[in-house]
Amino acid sequence: MAVEFTGARSGQGPLTWGQRAIWRLTEWLPPGDPYFNMPWALTVHGKPGLPAVLAALGRLLGRHESLRTNWLPGPEQGGMVQRVAGQGRLTVELVEAAGSRPRALAGEIAAELAAKGFDYADELPVRCAVVMEGGRPRAVAFAFTHLAVDGRALDVIAGEWPRLLSGEPLPQDVPQPLDLAAEERSPEGAARGERALRYWRAALERMPRPLFAAPPGTPEEPRFVKLGMESAALGAAATGLAARWGVSTSSVLLGAYAVLLSRLTGRGTVALQLIVGNRHDPRLAPMVATLVQDGIFVLDVTPDQPLAEVVRAANRGVLAAYRHARYDPAAQRALIEETGPPPTAYFNDVRVAGGWPNLPPRPPATPGRIFPVGAWPEVDAEVFFTAGPATHTCRLDLLADTSLLPREAIEATLREVETLLVSEENT
Repeated sequence: MAVEFTGARSGQGPLTWGQRAIWRLTEWLPPGDPYFNMPWALTVHGKPGLPAVLAALGRLLGRHESLRTNWLPGPEQGGMVQRVAGQGRLTVELVEAAGSRPRALAGEIAAELAAKGFDYADELPVRCAVVMEGGRPRAVAFAFTHLAVDGRALDVIAGEWPRLLSGEPLPQDVPQPLDLAAEERSPEGAARGERALRYWRAALERMPRPLFAAPPGTPEEPRFVKLGMESAALGAAATGLAARWGVSTSSVLLGAYAVLLSRLTGRGTVALQLIVGNRHDPRLAPMVATLVQDGIFVLDVTPDQPLAEVVRAANRGVLAAYRHARYDPAAQRALIEETGPPPTAYFNDVRVAGGWPNLPPRPPATPGRIFPVGAWPEVDAEVFFTAGPATHTCRLDLLADTSLLPREAIEATLREVETLLVSEENT
């Protein structure tokens, strides 16, 4: 089935800084690799018919230019342009639930749709299927390319979805990537980027190299291992400490990670790259696009320093890093070639709410569950710590190069994050 869409304009222009950052990452992958695809599923609440759902999909694409954009070679900086279609057609598959739970089935279909790479030059950056049950649409499965959306953009779409379904009017002044690219190339945008790179230069010159003071050992095969942990007790402890110290739960997790990373690496100065959503500017909050860029964070950690001091310093440092995470990726690469490589340790908080709104009021004091997540032969990071999107428990993932941090050390580090924060909350 086809969904027709029409937007307010068509056009072509340079890529935004965020698009260029993602495009550079896609160039590391073989053609057609789906690594940067993003599956997504939404429930169809109420009793709208199929025409209303298809109309909502058409409104969604007409409203957000990023969802009707192609990326192809051109004369602009970086050798690429974005081209926005003014109108077009999206093919939508209809799938019967056939006894399956519609929302769960939509999640499975979304994963299947995202399992194939996008043709950035000729294919719309979104694929879609509607799950039907009893003649009514019950859920919608999507796959997006990361060039079109980031995690926060998916939340924007989810927030607009009920109003799109009902036909309710939505604000018209939504920022679009073509306009953002023009703003970034303006004198004001260039000045913002230069300030960010001055901050990067100071951090790059201050950070220790290499990350680990000790030489590497013998790695596992595959070399890079990721373990996960779910701990409601940890979520409760981080929530209580954040309230006690007047910071975010993200800063509590980052501070604990910095303390443990200092111990693991043998370094008194910890340097990290942060995955920054770049939506603290209210104008960009409702934008469906990819705005993510790396921030840089450097923190001194001394032995026996109170955790509260580390966390408060981390909170100040992370706010500064967020303010300086919008810049020209080409200029950043030139800076890195001059000063040396950036940190190979990362921190990413992918939660939307910033806390755990569905955490039990009295979580059990039992240790969290640790489990394998995956393993890869090559990853562009030596250590990568993630706070996951679960709302009912604290979900942490830790990926590491096993020549530097063996599997048992990865597990021990996750457990030590839990022990450190739970013990601190109980003092």
